[in-house]
Amino acid sequence: MVSRAVQLEEGKEIVVTSNRIGLNKAFPFKLLLLLGFFIAFSVAFFIISVSTIKFYGINSVVTSVKSSFVPCRVKPDDIDRWTKPPLVLMHNMSDEELLWRASFMPRRKDYPFNRVPKIALMFLTVGPLPLAPLWEMILKGHEKHYSVYIHSQAPSSTEFPSSSVFYRRQIPSQVAEWGRMTMCDAERRLLANALLDISNEWFVLLSESCIPLFNFTSIYGYITKSKHSFMGSFDDPSPYGRGRYNDRMSPEVSIDQWRKGSQWFEVNRELAVSIVEDTLFYPKFKEFCTPACYVDEHYFPTMLTMEKPAALANRSVTWVDWSRGGPHPATFGQSDINEELFARILKGENCTYNGENTSMCYLFARKFSPSALEPLIHKILSF
Repeated sequence: MVSRAVQLEEGKEIVVTSNRIGLNKAFPFKLLLLLGFFIAFSVAFFIISVSTIKFYGINSVVTSVKSSFVPCRVKPDDIDRWTKPPLVLMHNMSDEELLWRASFMPRRKDYPFNRVPKIALMFLTVGPLPLAPLWEMILKGHEKHYSVYIHSQAPSSTEFPSSSVFYRRQIPSQVAEWGRMTMCDAERRLLANALLDISNEWFVLLSESCIPLFNFTSIYGYITKSKHSFMGSFDDPSPYGRGRYNDRMSPEVSIDQWRKGSQWFEVNRELAVSIVEDTLFYPKFKEFCTPACYVDEHYFPTMLTMEKPAALANRSVTWVDWSRGGPHPATFGQSDINEELFARILKGENCTYNGENTSMCYLFARKFSPSALEPLIHKILSF
């Protein structure tokens, strides 16, 4: 009985041992079989994929994969990305990147959204805006019809309360030297930033010493109904005109094409794009128009007269007084603000507007000192 038990136990051990050996032999066979099926399936999938790509084209396959993915909180084909103005004017674009971006222009005349055309008021300043309260009064209630941009070498010039039309309206700015190409660079920088708002249709260059001569409704109507842009451009045979021409500007610009005009202009969107996209005339003016050639008086008038002469009114809408002589116009302070001054500004001469004679030639005037603010506000209240 013991031996049988022992034998039985030994048998069990033999059986158990033999079963383990059987499992060890069966397991690799099943693993190899499974691996074989997997390899066969992978090869078949690869062949089918290659055939599909060859038949339909890889672009359509990639496109179909991409189009099936929609990121969270992003609406496909959202036109707001193209139509809404930048919420923050400060950016890290270089001038070259900015000018390139701003040169984009829709080719269709109609817009697939409700577009209210605006006037971009572009302030080119050295420092603060002492006449800001005057502009606040003029612009109040017309927020849908204008936008403001400030190019200033002093960042503190735009420290306004959040209720102000000038609040956070400063663009990335650089030093602008009087009479040099850096001044035109600043003007192109203003135009380029304003062009990023698709609703800006007209662009007015102003200084910190400029004032409006009419209420905003009159200014808006005058500019928007005009068939021309207001850029002064004329042939000046004197030493202060043709006398500033450099022969090395040829063949891009000949002396017969050389023009002079006021720095302070108003242009429509088409002309603004022409200015920011220019790479033909810019190098010539930068190299060969340096003091006593004042590039801000010649670059834009010459270029636009050559490219789009019919679009120009050949006059400015900003009044200045050169009667006192010298390189700079007269400045007006508190004691100068009276009825006689405004009568001289508003009725001093006749001009043409849309082909007809008019006595309303100017919409803005300069140069006014900070001391003139209070009497100017009283004058504006009478508008």
